[in-house]
Amino acid sequence: MSEELRRQLIDTALEMNRSGINQGTSGNLSVRMGEGMLITPSGIPYPALVPRDIVYVDHSGKSDGSRKPSSEWRIHSDIYKAREDARAILHAHPAECVALACMQKAIPAFHYMVAVAGGRDIRCAPYATFGTQELSDHVLEALRGRKACLMANHGLVCLETGLDKALSLAIEVEQLAKSYLRCLAVGDPVLLDSEEMDRVLLKFKSYGVQDS
Repeated sequence: MSEELRRQLIDTALEMNRSGINQGTSGNLSVRMGEGMLITPSGIPYPALVPRDIVYVDHSGKSDGSRKPSSEWRIHSDIYKAREDARAILHAHPAECVALACMQKAIPAFHYMVAVAGGRDIRCAPYATFGTQELSDHVLEALRGRKACLMANHGLVCLETGLDKALSLAIEVEQLAKSYLRCLAVGDPVLLDSEEMDRVLLKFKSYGVQDS
C-alpha cells in the first residue's frame, strides 16, 4: 500500500506541473497514511522522484527516510489533524491564484462554481512566512468550512478525499481565479447573493453523484 501511494503521489505531482497548476519544485502534495502522511520531499524536481524519495511524517512531526519533507509539511499535518475529510492535500503556486493572493483578495460569489470549494467564497489566508506555525494557523482558519483557500502573497491550498480530486479542485479554482481577474480588469462583477449560493451549495451535495 505504501509503495502504491508513493507512486500515486509522484504521478499526481507530475500531472500537477503538466496541467500548469505548478512550476518547478515550488508546490507539494501529500496523502494521509495511518497516523501521519506521505509527502513530497523538499527541493527535488518531480521528474527525478522515485518512491523512496517520498517522506513519511507522523502527527508529531517526526519524519522517516533520507529526504527532508516539504517545507510546508506543517500545513499538511495540521489540516489532517483538524479535518477528518482530508485524505489528500495539494499546495501549489498557480499563476492566476498567485496574482489574486498577491493582491490579498478572496474569490467572492461572482460565479456559482465558487461553491466547488465548499462555501460562498474562497477565502485568502493572511500572510505569514512560509513553513511557520503562524502560516499554518492562518490556513486552517481560511479553510474552515471550505476545501480550498488562497494564501496571501503565496499560493493555493486544496484538500480532498483523494489525489485526483485534489488536483481537479485546484484546476477549478485556478480557472475561477482567471475569470475573476478578467472581471476585475473591467470593473467589479455582479455577485450572487447568499440565498442563491446556499441553493447552489445544496445542489452541489449531489453534484456528480450517479444513480445506482
